[in-house]
Amino acid sequence: MTRFNGCIDLHHGKVKQIVGGSLLDSSPEQLTTNFVSEETPSFYSKLYKENQVSRCHVIKLGPNNDEAAKEALAAWPGGLQVGGGITLENAQEWLSLGASKAGLLFYLFPNAKFSLERLAELAKLVGKDRLVVDVSCRKKNDKWVVAMDKWQKMTDMEVNKDTLDMLSEYCSEFLIHAADVEGLCKGIDEQLVERLGEWVTIPTTYAGGGRSMEDLRLVDKLSNGKVDLTFGSALDIFGGNGVTFEECVEWNKNHA
Repeated sequence: MTRFNGCIDLHHGKVKQIVGGSLLDSSPEQLTTNFVSEETPSFYSKLYKENQVSRCHVIKLGPNNDEAAKEALAAWPGGLQVGGGITLENAQEWLSLGASKAGLLFYLFPNAKFSLERLAELAKLVGKDRLVVDVSCRKKNDKWVVAMDKWQKMTDMEVNKDTLDMLSEYCSEFLIHAADVEGLCKGIDEQLVERLGEWVTIPTTYAGGGRSMEDLRLVDKLSNGKVDLTFGSALDIFGGNGVTFEECVEWNKNHA
């Protein structure tokens, strides 16, 4: 069954909810921010821990987020995944700081071209069971293409069954942001979720566009329960009014 999984998105050390497609370092004035929390990263870690919301991810969106990420991990050792700037050189460090798994995207695509060698090296170093591959993507000509560098640069990898099967040999989980709808609260990418339900063979969390409890039911239906959902800007703990954290926790209890 589809579950609700939590997220902690960090931008310049603050917990924020941002429209994914607006995240440009070159044009910071174009950044669309839906929410900046007055709470600390550890507040959200503890909230997820106390309510048994598992497989939550901490995402560092750009620089100046390491200390905030460390704070989140320290509040729930072994309970949170971490992504953003993870490399062969620092993956072990983040795991030793308390991350349950390390999430990879940018490092796997030097010059926007996929490197199987890099992925294999990391899997050998930390074990595939400690790796999550972030298959965040944007739609291009009726296909989905992995997008990196804050979802602004298209890579050479199409998201399809063959690529997901290949990646799953080296990792234990996928995190998939639908960057075109991320932060818009206008509904999920239904076609992508349906395809993911047909393609994935390992635990997968979808993020992007979720706006109400109906979206949890829709993801469950479209993916045959194979894909989980995370809410961002629509969630009340992130300033939203589309869905409450209490409802999500209750959903997980009823679909355990």
